[in-house]
Amino acid sequence: MTNPQEYNEEVQKIQESDFTHNWVSSSAFLFYLQVACIVAFVFGGCYMLYTKRYDKVEAPVQESSLYTPKYK
Repeated sequence: MTNPQEYNEEVQKIQESDFTHNWVSSSAFLFYLQVACIVAFVFGGCYMLYTKRYDKVEAPVQESSLYTPKYK
C-alpha cells in the first residue's frame, strides 16, 4: 500500500485541478460562458430579424386617394 502522505498529495493535486473544487476558475468560466451565450443569442436574434424583415409591397391604391389625385 502507498504512503498516506503521498495519497493526500495526489488527492490535493486532483482537487486543485478539478472544476468543482476551484470556485475561482469555475466562476470565471461560468461568467464567460454566460457572456458568450448572451452574445450568441443577441447575434442570432439580429440575424433572424435581418433575414426575415418585411419587404416593401406595392399595394393597389385608388387613383383618387393619391397625394395628387387623378379624377376621371
